[in-house]
Amino acid sequence: MSGQLDPAVADRLKRTPDGLVCAVAQQRGTGEVLMVAWMDDEALHRTLTTRRATYYSRSREQLWVKGETSGHTQYVHEVRLDCDGDTLLLTVDQVGAACHTGDRTCFDATVLLAEA
Repeated sequence: MSGQLDPAVADRLKRTPDGLVCAVAQQRGTGEVLMVAWMDDEALHRTLTTRRATYYSRSREQLWVKGETSGHTQYVHEVRLDCDGDTLLLTVDQVGAACHTGDRTCFDATVLLAEA
């Protein structure tokens, strides 16, 4: 599936030099932050049109649909753009682990500071 991001949306994005925008995935209902990934225009377009979270892998230099191989999918309910245009917030229903390590979120393994 190939398509073009709505120019009105594309014009508001502030991308990194390599054309990417930070995307934060948050669990619908609980607000739990699941993961942070990157999107290019095509990934955002696919996410908006299919409601399947699609990201850009910087290491593999290609698009990937969350859960396509693992089954740990993200159904996207809402996508918001922050006031600066450089971060997207996806409200999703996560099925299975969000982290590639198998943890529920990418923030479960290492706590640097917690309530005493």
